[in-house]
Amino acid sequence: MTAPAGTEDSGPATTAPPPPLRRNRDFALLWGGVGATLLGARACHVAYPFLVLWFTGSARDAGLVGFAALLPNLLVQLPAGALVDRWDRRRLMILCDLWSLLVTASVAVAVATDRIHLGHLLAAAFISGSLAVFHQLAERAGVRHLVAPGYLATALTQNEARWRAAGLLGQPVGGALYTLARWSPFLFASVAHLLSLVSLLLIRKPFQGTHDGSPRRRLAAEVAEGFTWTWRRRFLTTLVALIAATNLLFQGISLAVILIVRDGGGSAALLGVITAVGGIGGVLGALGATWWTRRAPLRTVLIGSITVWAVAVPVLMAVRAPVVIGVLLAVMAYAGGLVNVLGGVYQVSVTPDAMQGRVSSVLTLIASGAGALGALGSGFLLDGAGVTHALAAIAGCMVLLALTALISPALRRPDAAPAADRSAV
Repeated sequence: MTAPAGTEDSGPATTAPPPPLRRNRDFALLWGGVGATLLGARACHVAYPFLVLWFTGSARDAGLVGFAALLPNLLVQLPAGALVDRWDRRRLMILCDLWSLLVTASVAVAVATDRIHLGHLLAAAFISGSLAVFHQLAERAGVRHLVAPGYLATALTQNEARWRAAGLLGQPVGGALYTLARWSPFLFASVAHLLSLVSLLLIRKPFQGTHDGSPRRRLAAEVAEGFTWTWRRRFLTTLVALIAATNLLFQGISLAVILIVRDGGGSAALLGVITAVGGIGGVLGALGATWWTRRAPLRTVLIGSITVWAVAVPVLMAVRAPVVIGVLLAVMAYAGGLVNVLGGVYQVSVTPDAMQGRVSSVLTLIASGAGALGALGSGFLLDGAGVTHALAAIAGCMVLLALTALISPALRRPDAAPAADRSAV
């Protein structure tokens, strides 16, 4: 794909070439600001259950707050996608940061003054999670307007690496801050949202194209249009179905690793180290996506990644050495980061700008739903069949998925980008 000489709008042949990402001021501001909010959100996610257990002593209450934080991924995702396409994306992200700052600051003040109420924590967790859904969808839809077409893959690669790094660092940061002072993780998140707010105010470019002037329809109709558009893209729907299926299976793998470490006499600290090693693999996979983009089509990467997972799971059944488990998780996470980036680049490339939010919300909902079902079902599977038999079943499913990807006719011909958007691909 050849990028035009200018920015997103084609210009004269004499226009200077676009700067690389390291000198792209607007992208750097967005990348850093959103990175801060991701780290702050992860620190809060770790601190919430500690706080609730300290305050009420109830694991049930801690579970309720965790559920409230994750519920927006299922309830808010679809309407948020339609509204991201309807509203000014940069302004929406600014409002999300402002309200998130106020919400997390209110929790910090409540904890610092010892005026904690479970209802407040439930509302704060749900509102923060809902605002995060809007914030992430708006950024994903808007990033293509801040970078030149030839740098889109690299930009999304850096975004995926940032997301995985925030997940990797957020747990120790949140735990350390909570140990320092119970209110400090929430103050940290408030400062992070303030930094993101300032960075968004400094960005010059718009986050979307000009609206075509057609009248707005009902929100439900726009959401349905996102579903319909996605369903008609056979390559995209097959790709997402396969990724969602692997997300479901990975919930079982993650829980099985915890049981393996526990049954082997390992500590929570050892499990944390093993998980961190896996997280590093995911970061490296995301960073290596640009290299793979130039050397292998998405279909080949997807089939290869599922095959790697299918091979790694049986090995996990046979080993108990923590170092080997960590290496296996890193290899699997490397492939996961790679698929996420290449799949994200493809989705952004083939989706019209006016539907970026809706299509992203549909795909995220499918992935989140699969993860939720996997978390629910894997516990029953492991309890009923045991770790070895459960992992054997998961490995068999991975083999079937790899064969499905290999023989699927839908994956042999990628969907074409809309003619109006090909200059942005």
